[in-house]
Amino acid sequence: MASSMGTMVVALPKTQKNQAHTFLSQLPNTLKPKPTKTLKTYTTNFTCSATLSSTLQSTQKQEEEKKQKPLAEVWRKIHGEDNWAGLLDPMDPVMRAELIHYGEMAQACYDAFDYDPYSKYCGSCRFSVPEFFQSLDMPNVGYTITRYLYATANIKLPKLFRKSRWPDKRWSKHANWAGFIAVSDDATSKRLGRRDITIAWRGTVTNVEWVADLTNYLRPITPHVPCSVEGVKVEAGFLDLYTDKETECGFCKYSAREQVLGEVRRLMKVYENEEVSITTTGHSLGSAMATLSAFDVVENGVNVGKDGRKAHVSVFSFSGPRVGNVRFKERLEKELGIKVLRVLNKHDLVSQSPGLFFNEDSPRWLVKLVEWLPWCYLHVGEQLELDHKKSPFLNPDADVACAHNLEAQLHLLDGYHGKNDAFKRTSLRDIALVNKACDFLKDEHSVPPYWRQDLNKNMTKTEEGTWVFSERPISLDSHHDIDPHLGELGILSSDQSINQQ
Repeated sequence: MASSMGTMVVALPKTQKNQAHTFLSQLPNTLKPKPTKTLKTYTTNFTCSATLSSTLQSTQKQEEEKKQKPLAEVWRKIHGEDNWAGLLDPMDPVMRAELIHYGEMAQACYDAFDYDPYSKYCGSCRFSVPEFFQSLDMPNVGYTITRYLYATANIKLPKLFRKSRWPDKRWSKHANWAGFIAVSDDATSKRLGRRDITIAWRGTVTNVEWVADLTNYLRPITPHVPCSVEGVKVEAGFLDLYTDKETECGFCKYSAREQVLGEVRRLMKVYENEEVSITTTGHSLGSAMATLSAFDVVENGVNVGKDGRKAHVSVFSFSGPRVGNVRFKERLEKELGIKVLRVLNKHDLVSQSPGLFFNEDSPRWLVKLVEWLPWCYLHVGEQLELDHKKSPFLNPDADVACAHNLEAQLHLLDGYHGKNDAFKRTSLRDIALVNKACDFLKDEHSVPPYWRQDLNKNMTKTEEGTWVFSERPISLDSHHDIDPHLGELGILSSDQSINQQ
């Protein structure tokens, strides 16, 4: 705390040129005033405190919060009703908070995933459904997980999956945990103004290297995902990941697509008398899955509830690649009305792939001319571009993998106020989270890189004094039966016919 001493000085007018300075005590007393009390002079301490500025900022923030409408009144705008007009530049505080919330749901997929190749549970979720949020120190998230998502690892994208080095002890030969479906609880739904179904997809475990595995080939979305119009195409690897399954494996006997549509259909019935929203989110590869699953939900009417009421469907994408062609973009945005907000770091390479040569930045006449090519991709929705070089906490010359990091993007969101505004943190979000799985913070902050790890790599000491790998039950018992709901949608018969081809 800095302090300064102030002294009061009285300035008298100069009466004659070159006259010596005269003090009050040296002047003759000729006015003979009435006796008065002695004039006492005090020296006052003026204290300048660093807390004054923070107090003023806190007061200003409280005043701004009072002016904000509650989320229950503005949630449709926050979820893209007006394509986020007026909410991103300058950044609306409620908008920022919701983006960070859904980003943390996507980040939870990373934090819960077992990456360790020496674990027989490698590729699974480290926590059971009931303990998921509590184990991740997210007890107040206000959502309940209703289903885990699994994808088959039998696709031609080897860097997307983790497998144990001990195949004879592996928890599953075919599956990898891919994310979860959760629904807001009663108290949270009241605050949100609706019942929110969130589908969170896990991204890749190898940062940016997985992009090299993409076939960079557009494939018709039908018959794998029924679509009522022709010409819609998506990246072949994404489509395989979304629709492939292994019937002999209990975890992926349903494709990821079937798991999503069956569970969403079930939840739409459970909450048929309430207003419902469906929000998909994901980072990196998870962003592509979030976009594709949102398209599928609306294209096949799974968001239609009682009396034809439609649940609002939106996507909050982080560092996502391009997914489909021109017709996919047109169908998703204009015809289905799905709202997509893509958050990215301008220095991230993944968001620039695939479609390096022909994309949404190309002249419209050129896109129209080459849209039939199997490598002409376009981004969908609206874009919020961040810049890690604006943050005083981050190393501006860090490697490309850091620019792709999700925790870093959540840090950037916390300090983002507008495209031309300086970085200024708005919450107490811990900057140490940035280095959880990368080396991005400047050394002056004394946060070690890649600091998140399991205690003793999940080894525990037995009563006999030997160290063994901790057992972890993996069960599907908490999942509801989705067969009846898939039957109503006609998905099973459709997929079986595909598998027979």
